[in-house]
Amino acid sequence: MTDLLYSEEEEALRAAVRDLLADHCDAPGVIARTESDAPHDLAAWKALTDGMGLAGLLVPEAQGGQGATHREAAVVLEELGRAVAPVPYLSSAVVATEALLECGDEELLGRLASGRTVGVLAVGLHRAPGTAFHSVRLENGALHGELRGIADAAAADVLLVPAEDGGLYAVDASDAAVTPQASLDLTRPLATVTLNGARARRLGAAEPAVRRALLAGAGLLTSEQLGLADWALTETVRYLKERKQFNRPVGGFQALKHRLAQLWLETVNLRAAARNAADALATGKDVDVAVAVAQSYAAPVAVHAAEEALQLHAGIGMTWEHPIHLYLKRAKADSIAYGTAGAHRSAVAELVGLQAP
Repeated sequence: MTDLLYSEEEEALRAAVRDLLADHCDAPGVIARTESDAPHDLAAWKALTDGMGLAGLLVPEAQGGQGATHREAAVVLEELGRAVAPVPYLSSAVVATEALLECGDEELLGRLASGRTVGVLAVGLHRAPGTAFHSVRLENGALHGELRGIADAAAADVLLVPAEDGGLYAVDASDAAVTPQASLDLTRPLATVTLNGARARRLGAAEPAVRRALLAGAGLLTSEQLGLADWALTETVRYLKERKQFNRPVGGFQALKHRLAQLWLETVNLRAAARNAADALATGKDVDVAVAVAQSYAAPVAVHAAEEALQLHAGIGMTWEHPIHLYLKRAKADSIAYGTAGAHRSAVAELVGLQAP
């Protein structure tokens, strides 16, 4: 049996990341940043990468990384989800890194592992693993076209762009026009990337690289959703213990106890699914099924947790000063990232041979 419990090393990593984020991503600071013209917290990114070396967790030591596994990366993403940290970790340290690992480009991989270069795969955030994705034209060694819904493109130093010839190309972000799009989740902004004769270097075949990248992204996104749901549950329980009505804590009312108990069960089940997906990615066993099962369950739980937190915090939860709105927006945006829960349920049915009625 696979041990899905957290190891001592993983718990130590969690504690270190949580302490760092407490210093760099407090709620008032994140709210203020989302209302500014610079939503990404590059100081927090630098602390995570230069200070702790977390950008290279999935990169082998021989290529300049930490040689860790997806289980450790999942722990980091749990904590980033708890803080709704506006950093491009999932985009660069997971998705773009997995694409480069498939292509075998050691030079660019080393740059991403150091954290000094942010890489972004130019595929829409809504694309599920194994589905079709948009590509651009290749003419005389230069790329032409437009790609929409690219997460964290504004923070990218290099873009990994699929082209119609079947290749994946590296493009310097300064050679592309990055136009912000209206995004529900202001902590993970989307953008349109326009290429008009951008110089490009071929990295490898696009299809296997994109599929591997999106599969890892979908699998580890569940850990971010777990962190978000756990924060919502923990903060709601804490608030209901403090808030009083009729001279007794609101959390003592039976109806609210039942709602919190249900949310606790959902969160515990999500933890099992997320840990299983991370372990499958780490071992390479039953990856497609584990990721699809986890994503089938994660989005509804994360959204439900954020909605319950908003409602049970009552009036204070409806204010812009309280961070709950950031969690609800992240949960809703994550519910369509790397495929909807419905798309992943269909994938599970196909993978295990279940036919629709």
